[in-house]
Amino acid sequence: MSLLTRNKAPKLADHNAGRQLFGSRWATITVWIIAVVWTIPSLGLFATSFRPKADISANGWWNLFVHPHFTMGNYSAIFSTSTVSGIPNGILPYVINSFVITIPAVIFPITIATMAAYCLAWVKFRGSDAVFYGIFALQIVPIQLALVPLLNLFTTGVHLGHYTLVPGLHIAGKFLGIWVPHTMFALPLAIYLLHNFISSLPRELMEAANVDGASHFVVFRRIVLPLSIPAIAAFTIFQFLWVWNDLLVALTFTGGTEGIDPLNNKLAGLAGTWGSHWELLTSSTFITILVPLAVFFSLQRYFVRGLLAGSVK
Repeated sequence: MSLLTRNKAPKLADHNAGRQLFGSRWATITVWIIAVVWTIPSLGLFATSFRPKADISANGWWNLFVHPHFTMGNYSAIFSTSTVSGIPNGILPYVINSFVITIPAVIFPITIATMAAYCLAWVKFRGSDAVFYGIFALQIVPIQLALVPLLNLFTTGVHLGHYTLVPGLHIAGKFLGIWVPHTMFALPLAIYLLHNFISSLPRELMEAANVDGASHFVVFRRIVLPLSIPAIAAFTIFQFLWVWNDLLVALTFTGGTEGIDPLNNKLAGLAGTWGSHWELLTSSTFITILVPLAVFFSLQRYFVRGLLAGSVK
């Protein structure tokens, strides 16, 4: 190497380091700007939930910082047992209904998908690849196309002329009638994600377990399931957020049954016919947001690892 080349090398290295530092600073600034802009609507919702009805109608939520006027009446009203915009018992029963709907609708597809993914990844049988591709292809079916046929199956069954192929299941308007659709709609994506992760586990582990005489159930319970926690946690976040925030499936399969309505069904009408209860809508919506946030932050350490499941060995 010549003297001139040796002199240029440190300068080139310093120049590259400076460009990387400059780029990382701009990337950090950009991320912060996006985060602030993304948070502004939530901040407005939070601020509005503490404002009186008269102030909400008079000016924007940012005036709260200029002329502070807080009240806890909105939160006490939505939990009160008096009539609140057509909800005589407050929102607490519907919050409980949302938990009763969401928790099983998360557990059922994860349980089924984890076992199916292990079977498709490590228990090879004739046509296993075709089954996997068929399950993957089900993701392209729009949910809206399946709602009415499923509702007919749950109520009157399937008929061909005068013949009854499948009798009515009579589960519409019950919690089971909401768990089943959520489980069915979640399985294709769940099996696909978990299959990619489970199939990337070291083959040596499976072969060693087979040599030791372990059955498929033992391998699944002692090896596959503990190692698949990141992928399971990542899908749990997606499924919980989807079911908790769902309105379409709940409206379709509750059948107007008052006792099983989730919170979102009531939030749709909480503002009143003429939009006269916006202060109650904001406080109720903020309560709804807190639950998914708690789930996300409790599982966030697995989130990125789960998203990258199966991409690298």
